[in-house]
Amino acid sequence: MAKRTAPQEEGTLIKRARSSEPEANDQQIVISSSNDERQKALVRSVKRTSNLEAPIVSLSGAHSAEILSCRFDPTGQNIAACSADRGISLWRTYPPNTNYGLLSTIHKAPVLDLQWSLFSPLLYSVSADHTLAYTDLTTGQRIRKLRAHREIINSLDRTLAGGAGVELLATASDDGTVRVWEGGDEAGKDPVAVFELGCPVTCVAWSADGATLYAGALDNAIHVLDLRKQEEVSALGGHVDTPTGLAISPNGSYLLSPSFSSQTIIHDIRPFAPSPNRIHRVLTGAPAGFENTLLRGAWGREDGGRRVAVGGADRTVTIWDVESSKILYKLPGHKGTVTAVDFHPNEPIILTSSKDGTMLLGEIEPGAP
Repeated sequence: MAKRTAPQEEGTLIKRARSSEPEANDQQIVISSSNDERQKALVRSVKRTSNLEAPIVSLSGAHSAEILSCRFDPTGQNIAACSADRGISLWRTYPPNTNYGLLSTIHKAPVLDLQWSLFSPLLYSVSADHTLAYTDLTTGQRIRKLRAHREIINSLDRTLAGGAGVELLATASDDGTVRVWEGGDEAGKDPVAVFELGCPVTCVAWSADGATLYAGALDNAIHVLDLRKQEEVSALGGHVDTPTGLAISPNGSYLLSPSFSSQTIIHDIRPFAPSPNRIHRVLTGAPAGFENTLLRGAWGREDGGRRVAVGGADRTVTIWDVESSKILYKLPGHKGTVTAVDFHPNEPIILTSSKDGTMLLGEIEPGAP
């Protein structure tokens, strides 16, 4: 008797071999310790999340001493860094990552902080030579130099004054004062306001509306200064050692402050905060070290402020998730203390600078805003 065959149905499933072609936004990296082409068999696909040339890009060769601050410009296309070698370097963010400018005659002492102007081609910088400089980036020439303080100027921030459209700068100095200056080409030589804090001031930041200043000082407090009243209205506690940097969240509701105690505190600066001490989160994991370096933190901007980052003396940068306080990344690569951090305004890219005289651009996972 003949064996009966099963009837063939039209909807038969066929197992298809998996394609080895990488996705469009994947990049294949060959991993091998040998120079022999035949040994390069281990290929790893890395999912790319930005328009950088590689997942990690090193920016080096411009400075001969430690880099103390680094920042993206408001568009994210350019980078500025300042160093203890008295120079300011300008870079392109995207390939070919050109170092297109080196300003070495702006200051006569280490340049401690800088800021891009929000609406004009100016770069503001402060230095240990007690001066605040305005540099025109179209010509590379310094257009204004103000003897702003009697001592070293540690920090600088800028904002647009509400309604007036005037750019205001705030400087913090070892002479115990915070001073407010007018920015732009037509600025005057005298400060708009002067706040006496009575002890050296290490960091300063504007509120989102430009009406309030926050200043961290050697008394371990963050002083809240009202520009309209021109007086101190309150202080934020919680630190057991000096705050080293201040950064306002993208929505203007929270204040990030690393300190010499290796504790990073996020304060709630909304008008009506649920906690009486205004401490929103306490983050640990970024050691400040014993060098008393003014470490600067930053908020994620592409993700709407869901992540914060601070450099450390362990030569890494630590990135936390704000809500859970969990460490998301410990990014290595530097050979010295990571002094400053900044996030790209539009892409999941982090910029770090270090005492080893270099900067690193690195991709991270995109965060949902």
